[in-house]
Amino acid sequence: MNDETTGASPQPNGDREEIARLLPAPADWDLPREQHLRHKDLLMNHIDQEQPPRSRPARRLLRPALLAPATALTLAGVLAAGIALHDDGRRPAGTASHRAATDMRPAAALLGRISDAAADRATPPVRDDQFVYTREKTRGADLTSGKAVLGPLTDRETWLAQEPGPLRKLGLIKENGQTSTINAEFGDTGGTPAGMGRPTYRWLSSLPTDPDELLAYLYAKTPRVEARERDQAVFEQIGSLLGRMMPPRTAAALYRAAAKIPGVVPAPQAQDAIGRHGLGIARDDVRHGVRTEWVFGTEDYSFLGSRSYLTADAPYGKAGTLLSSEAELELAVVDEAGRPPAVGT
Repeated sequence: MNDETTGASPQPNGDREEIARLLPAPADWDLPREQHLRHKDLLMNHIDQEQPPRSRPARRLLRPALLAPATALTLAGVLAAGIALHDDGRRPAGTASHRAATDMRPAAALLGRISDAAADRATPPVRDDQFVYTREKTRGADLTSGKAVLGPLTDRETWLAQEPGPLRKLGLIKENGQTSTINAEFGDTGGTPAGMGRPTYRWLSSLPTDPDELLAYLYAKTPRVEARERDQAVFEQIGSLLGRMMPPRTAAALYRAAAKIPGVVPAPQAQDAIGRHGLGIARDDVRHGVRTEWVFGTEDYSFLGSRSYLTADAPYGKAGTLLSSEAELELAVVDEAGRPPAVGT
């Protein structure tokens, strides 16, 4: 696929207005809980309002693992405004669902190997008074103009608080040299508790480790959004949890649960934001013409990153247009927000 956005036919004014309505206003830095986690910049919406005014960066699509898990549909809503549904919204032949019967077995086999590796991987325990640190490279498309405009590759560090909460200050984010506070979600006036919207190590430890029980839990708890395919929403909900610090048994169960979702397929050409090729797992959002891929290392099956891109032409981009990508470079536990882990830890 090509990482560059491409041109498209002019968009009707009505669609432009609909996209503008669906996207948050540029001056509004809060995002409703019901929005999509995979493709909107919830972290930037939560920048500390008490900081001195500064130039705000363009809205981007950010790494799912750092976004509130209930937000998986913002981009889907935008896509729905501009993509005609195949066969009145029914899945056309040849889609991911149509291929599931032949593709699910290799996907399940690959996820089984990834699960076994995760179960054997040692991870440090995390105390409630500590922070999970992540360093990554991210890239995303800005859709506010009605066209997908791909942004530059960005360095990002985050420190996420592990206290059960509810918390009003969730951690810190450092991007392009500027450090800001991550605030509680919009509407959480008393703070955001640990849970689907803020998955701490302790909360992740409480999840079922039987894949069938875990999948049932995720189907029950993943927020429902109108016109959103349920299987895709749960797949992306799992994707939002990848790349986090969690107990090995929890990680193993997540991968085996993902293998049971219809339409999950291998993605041989998968690569992360910095071009690392790896073992890919994907699912197509047929309704909106978007593919979401997870990328894993070819030797140790570790999580490398993810990406999403258009699989069908849309008013804001042609098939192959990159929407978001990330590459995880470091994951650690630290005692203080704002400080990276010591070298060698």
